[in-house]
Amino acid sequence: MRYIPNTPDDRSAMLRDIGVSSFEELLEQVPASLRLNRPLKIADGQSEWQVRRDLTHMSEKNLSAMGHACFMGAGSYDHYVPAAVNALASRSEYVTAYTPYQPEVAQGTLQVIFEFQSMICELFGMPAANASMYDGGTALSEAIAMARAHTKRQRIVWTEAVHPSYRRVAETNNIALGMTFDVAPCPNGSQSNDTISMLLGDDVAALVVQYPNFFGIIDDLKQLVDRAHSHGTLVVFVTDPMAMGLLKSPGQLGADIVVGEGQCLGNYMSYGGPYLGLFAASSELVRLMPGRIVGITKDVDGRRGFVLTLQTREQHIRRDKATSNICTNQGLLATRATFYMSMLGPTGLKDIGVASARRTQYLMKKLEAVPGFSIAHKGVHFREFLLKVPGDARLFFKFMSENGILAGIPLTKFGMTDERGLLVALTETRTLEEMDKYVALATGYATGGMK
Repeated sequence: MRYIPNTPDDRSAMLRDIGVSSFEELLEQVPASLRLNRPLKIADGQSEWQVRRDLTHMSEKNLSAMGHACFMGAGSYDHYVPAAVNALASRSEYVTAYTPYQPEVAQGTLQVIFEFQSMICELFGMPAANASMYDGGTALSEAIAMARAHTKRQRIVWTEAVHPSYRRVAETNNIALGMTFDVAPCPNGSQSNDTISMLLGDDVAALVVQYPNFFGIIDDLKQLVDRAHSHGTLVVFVTDPMAMGLLKSPGQLGADIVVGEGQCLGNYMSYGGPYLGLFAASSELVRLMPGRIVGITKDVDGRRGFVLTLQTREQHIRRDKATSNICTNQGLLATRATFYMSMLGPTGLKDIGVASARRTQYLMKKLEAVPGFSIAHKGVHFREFLLKVPGDARLFFKFMSENGILAGIPLTKFGMTDERGLLVALTETRTLEEMDKYVALATGYATGGMK
């Protein structure tokens, strides 16, 4: 009972008040196949340190970037996080997660969020950004709801090269609103094709593109953006912030809404979360933005101060007036991103982008020469590419992981039917030795000598 304050009598009373006779009855809506039908394998009567030891041993069965060279990406990347980010973000002023309702006692938190918004605006080339979303998927979901509210239209066109997991989240959240979704195929991995334009029309609320796209390709999107705007359609960019040190910003390309995943900005992969969603928009759309925006003002004595300027969510205003029911932002992760971007500056961000791109080109060239392997798409890649492996990519991943390398993500993980496809990503942390080991193992795998 040390950590579980509810006695058996307490639990019985709560179940009775809920209107069920047992805990199992409470969970009957959860499919039996997803429920553990046995007690946890933890011996009774163990001390705290014994339980911690056993749980640590269990956790070590997971494959991690600490013990393997990680070539996995798709929105979660193995970047180096400077020690100063951890030191600053661990201060008590920042780790207390609390909504700054009272600005007079939350000036530090509000200032950090204001700086975060300013940096996201500069990165994406947009005039306004909010105080972050949950993650990249929910940011896209909110962008679609925002486009619907602005255009009063119900149809979304997005490309096959937009992250499939993000699309799934956005569709799940918006389909109940009557939204319909058309997927434009990208047979060569590029979004610069006529098929996408053919799907556009005066009934489309938003065109969603990814930049660089899911397959790592940097597309020329300006003509497509102009075509969408000619129909009164908003254009949503799903953007990798780490690429912004090298590429034109979405704002320069005509984006109306820009979203992205901010994990790469000073946050760890952490087995998939928590992360933070990035969200920026044009001035025309500011009052429809979800979440909240921190602004700068002056107090009665003329001193600079920070306040929640816009908070158009149901927690603050009448529900029928709310733009979103998203109830918070990822404050601590946004704080870490702010510290990270402050330390890197424009030059540092560009350096990491260049290092990632150069490593990508090196590994692509080497793997293309390995018999049985090929690069699926031509074009300019930033830090990801789709590798075609001999046979099932899941078997190749298993082989590589047994040899100390997390080789990429099989496309079948995203519900795609391409069993040979493996999405490979590189960051500045991948070394020449690790890349050459990847190539050597792939060569042995292809010839059958290491299977």
